[in-house]
Amino acid sequence: MLTMEEALKGSSVGFSTGEIVKGKIIEVRPKEVLVDIGYKSEGTVNGSEFDDIKAVKVGDEVEVLIEKLEDKDGMVVLSKEKAEFKKNWERIVLIAGEGTTVTGKVKSAVKGGLVVNIGVEAFLPASQIDIIPPKNLQPYIGNTYEFKVVKINPDRQNVVLSRRELIEAERNARRAALLTDMTPGDIRKGVVKNITDFGAFIDLNGLDGLLHITDMSWGRVGHPSEILKVGQEIDVVVLDVNREKERVSLGLKQKLQNPWEQIESKFTVGQKVKGKVVNLVPYGAFVELEPGVEGLVHVTELSWTKRIAKPSDVLKAGQDIEAVVLGINRDEQKISLGVRQLETNPWDKAAEKYPPGTKVKGKIRT
Repeated sequence: MLTMEEALKGSSVGFSTGEIVKGKIIEVRPKEVLVDIGYKSEGTVNGSEFDDIKAVKVGDEVEVLIEKLEDKDGMVVLSKEKAEFKKNWERIVLIAGEGTTVTGKVKSAVKGGLVVNIGVEAFLPASQIDIIPPKNLQPYIGNTYEFKVVKINPDRQNVVLSRRELIEAERNARRAALLTDMTPGDIRKGVVKNITDFGAFIDLNGLDGLLHITDMSWGRVGHPSEILKVGQEIDVVVLDVNREKERVSLGLKQKLQNPWEQIESKFTVGQKVKGKVVNLVPYGAFVELEPGVEGLVHVTELSWTKRIAKPSDVLKAGQDIEAVVLGINRDEQKISLGVRQLETNPWDKAAEKYPPGTKVKGKIRT
């Protein structure tokens, strides 16, 4: 007949560290789960190894890996995660070779990246999370994504993933499709991606196009930020497509009729007009007559009698003024204006006012 000591020794036969065994959950504690694997003592599994410890029930069966047959308290130390890892490793290596695509759930953030569960724990470097590496990794935790396996190290049993490569491949495919389908004249939806001094780059869902500042408005634009902001959704017109260089030129003002096309029906020579001074230069002042239409008042057309050195001596930006249309050139999109023509040229009446022999008084000017 077996003694108690012999029975206890015999109960260890068939159990060894590193082995995967089936057990039955006999108790669920706040931070650990007790499992009966048929050994002389129960085993414990850390509660963090379960997706939701609150969903674990007594009587459930679970596969675990034996880490220690006996700890300081005489308990068997078990691991559910390591059992899953050992079971899955060979399967992952077999079906998920380098270059294949796998689905995984982000488990946690660690230094330099994320830990992803793809059946085994894999590492996703921060530089491979997205096109632009995110500064905050927390929003990714708990989400499920597709990843590309970029490296497998059988000796260390680790896997390195990339989500960025899949995103780039998808964007390249979309870009190629867009370049094939897109033709000048198309109207496309896009999002303002970046703003520079010379224009804005618009994301056309995988392909970036350039919206130059000169194609934003028929009127004067000092800086693209005056009418656009990053993240704004806009409709743009495709002006040109260079498939070899993968460049697309876009326009915004082309959605509206060019105000210069009907300019001669709106303005005539000799007509009095009102406008706002929008720019002062050494040789004159530009006056906006309507959105997209500006006329130039040359410095010599400001006064009949005064010698004006520069327009800023008598005008200022933003000032509303009246002027007379002196000339229209639709092809060059130019309108010449005059301010002095609002008054009678004093020289036209000089002969009448000052006939030869008339005595006059005046101040010496120069």
